[in-house]
Amino acid sequence: MAWVERFAPSPTGPLHLGHAYSALLAWDRAVANGGEFLLRIEDIDQSRARVEWEAQIYEDLEWLGIWWPKPVLRQSERLSAYRKALKELWNQNRLYPCTCTRRDIVEAPQEGAQILGPDGMVYPGTCFPESPYMSTWPFPENQTLRLDMDATTRNLGAPRLHFERYFSFQEAGTGPNGETGLIEFTADEAVKTIGDIVLARRDMATSYHLSVVLDDAFQGVTHVTRGQDLFEATKIHVILQKLLGLPTPVYHHHVLIRDKNGKRLAKRDDARAISKFRDDGATPEDIRRMVGL
Repeated sequence: MAWVERFAPSPTGPLHLGHAYSALLAWDRAVANGGEFLLRIEDIDQSRARVEWEAQIYEDLEWLGIWWPKPVLRQSERLSAYRKALKELWNQNRLYPCTCTRRDIVEAPQEGAQILGPDGMVYPGTCFPESPYMSTWPFPENQTLRLDMDATTRNLGAPRLHFERYFSFQEAGTGPNGETGLIEFTADEAVKTIGDIVLARRDMATSYHLSVVLDDAFQGVTHVTRGQDLFEATKIHVILQKLLGLPTPVYHHHVLIRDKNGKRLAKRDDARAISKFRDDGATPEDIRRMVGL
């Protein structure tokens, strides 16, 4: 099987040392395995995406010695594919509209303490319909749509004894708690710790989780290298892959590059921007040493 890696930044700010580590690690793994490295621009958030930041991404990666097939895939050019998948899920009665704000979710009455999942607070079910939505109902336009996690996972996954359903993926790196190898989780865990995630936001007509799963499959990605902060989100992606009949790549989660105070880097950390190191006279080899490669 061909080895295909990808690096998928958002053009919403400068690439920093953490991005450099992830991109270089994915590049090195692709090269070492005679594979292909792809660059994808994740620009579904058009309110924050900027042309100048996209241009900076190309410049930074080329300076690091990374190359990729052109033209690149932009998520903003794939909206019809996301809409098609959403309509299919709607017709399967997997989705329901949601009008809740983040404040509504935080302040909603719940039994026990609120659980923080990979997509924020686990949704308390405020907008969950009293009766199932019918596939004959019109597809809701320009609305936030949530996945009915309980109904979705009930018939997905592989059965264990007593008909419990479970999901799995192969971890080639390590999760935040040292998880590696075959990672398994149950449908019940998904309902309790992930909940009814958003698959389409009103202002985007899609979501990160839906678009990344569809794009990885569309590009034939076989191996995904990314930070440990996305380890739990991988469970969402595995469920969506099963639901949509898509292959599950091998995942390699890596440690995060942090500042001197132990805080993980963000795009607001301009002092750690690759372009600033370059302007200060650093070389690509210096960057590799800084991130431990």
